[in-house]
Amino acid sequence: MKSYSIKELLSSNLSLQEVSVEGWVKTFRSNRFIALNDGSVLSNIQCVVDFENFDEALLKQVSTGAALKISGTLVESQGRGQSVEIQVKELEVLGTSDPDTYPIQPKKHSLEFLREKAHLRVRTNTFAAVMRVRSALSFAIHKYFQDNGFYNVHTPIITGSDAEGAGEMFRVSTLDQKKPPLTEDGEIDFKQDFFGKETNLTVSGQLEAETFAMALGKVYTFGPTFRAENSNTSRHLAEFWMIEPEVAFNDLDANMDLAEDFIKDVINYVLENCNEDLQFLEKRLIDEEKTKPQAERSDMPLIEKLKFVADNNFKRVSYTEAIDILKNCKPNKKKKFQYVIEEWGADLQSEHERYLVEKHFNCPVILFDYPADIKAFYMRLNEDGKTVRAMDILFPGIGEIVGGSQREERLDVLKEKVAALGIDEEELWWYLDLRKFGTAVHSGFGLGFERLVLFATGMGNIRDVIPFPRTPQNAEF
Repeated sequence: MKSYSIKELLSSNLSLQEVSVEGWVKTFRSNRFIALNDGSVLSNIQCVVDFENFDEALLKQVSTGAALKISGTLVESQGRGQSVEIQVKELEVLGTSDPDTYPIQPKKHSLEFLREKAHLRVRTNTFAAVMRVRSALSFAIHKYFQDNGFYNVHTPIITGSDAEGAGEMFRVSTLDQKKPPLTEDGEIDFKQDFFGKETNLTVSGQLEAETFAMALGKVYTFGPTFRAENSNTSRHLAEFWMIEPEVAFNDLDANMDLAEDFIKDVINYVLENCNEDLQFLEKRLIDEEKTKPQAERSDMPLIEKLKFVADNNFKRVSYTEAIDILKNCKPNKKKKFQYVIEEWGADLQSEHERYLVEKHFNCPVILFDYPADIKAFYMRLNEDGKTVRAMDILFPGIGEIVGGSQREERLDVLKEKVAALGIDEEELWWYLDLRKFGTAVHSGFGLGFERLVLFATGMGNIRDVIPFPRTPQNAEF
C-alpha cells in the first residue's frame, strides 16, 4: 500500500482508495477521531477508528505527540472542516508520548514558553507555518539568483579580517584559555594559534564575494553570519543568515533595480505557494493585535502588507530629501519621535524609516546617498566629498530590511578611507588588489534572512523565525 503525505491526500482525487500515512497525533477525541499531522501542510487529516476493531491497550498508546502509521480507506468526510478522512483499518504506534509530560499539549502556549522548548515547538501550528514559509523563502532566493545568471559562492565562516566594521566579532581560537602564550609585551601571542593569527567568526561575506564578482560577474552568498553584540532586543540575533549579491559593472541605480526586483520576486513566490500558512499566520496576528493598544496595531493585515510590497513601485528618495521631510513633519516638530531629527547627518532610526514608508510616501522606500560618516569605508564616495553611494530599502512595520552600496573601485580613494579609519592596509591587501588589477564599477547589498522571514510571517520577535536562536546567555539545543 502506497504511503502518502497528508498534503498529497488533502489535495488529491484518491477517494475510496487504500492509503497509508505516517504522522504525529494532534488530538484523539472520543476514542474514535485521530487528528494526524506530518508537517507537510497546516491542516490535519482526520482518521476515524472503530474502536471495536482494535485492542484497548493499543488505543491507550494513542495520545497527543505519539507517532503513528495508519492505513485505511480514504473517503469523503462526513464531518465539517475537512474534505476527506481515513477509515482506519490498520494502526501502528511507532513511538509513544507520555501525556503527562509532553509539553506541546493542544492548547495555547506563550511564545516565551515555546522558546524554551525549541526542539518541540515546530510541532505547533504557528511554528510549523513559520518554518514552511522560511523554507519557501530560502528556495525562492536561490531560484531567483540561479534563474538570473548568478553563481552561488560559499564565503568563509572563519575570517582573519576585522575590517568589515559591521559589529563585534566572536573569536576563534585553540589556545589554552587559562594559560595562553604571551609575547614579550604581555599580549596573547596569536602566532602560536591554529591559524597563526587572530581569527573570528565572520560578520559578512561581502568582501570575499566582491573578489568573485570581479571574476564571475554576478555572484551571491547565502550563509550564516555572527555578531557578538550584547543585545536582547526583538530584532537581534548572535547567529543569523545573510543574502549578499555582488555584481560587477553595476552602479547604484542598477543595484537598486536588482534589489527591488529580487524582493518582489521572492515575496510573490511565498504569496503563490504558502497561501494556507499565510492565512493562518494572518489570523493569528489579527487575534494578537486585539490585545494591543490601538496605537500599536498594524495598519495592514499580513497578506495585504506583503502585496503592498510586491505590487508597489519602491519610491527612491535621497537621504537629504528624507531629512528635510522628517525635520518638517508633525511628529518631529511636536517631539513625538523618540529621536528628534535636528540636522543633516543624523543616523535614521526605525521610527523615522517607518514614518517615511507608512505615513509620508505610503509605499516601500529606497533611501540613497547617505552621509559618508555614518556608512562603511568600502562605499563609493560621491563627488561632493561628504556622501556615499549607499542605499537602504525600508519596509512597513520593520524599517530597514536591505542595506547596500556601489563599492569604492578607486584604489587611491579607498586607501585614503582605510587610512582615515586607522585600518592596517596589510589586513586588506587582497581587497585592495582588486582595485589594482582590472578595477571596475561594482555594487551589492545585504539582506538579513531572518528579517525577511519576520516580515513575511508577521511574527514580532526574530527569535521565533529561526529554528534555534542564539542570543546573549542562550546557546541551548
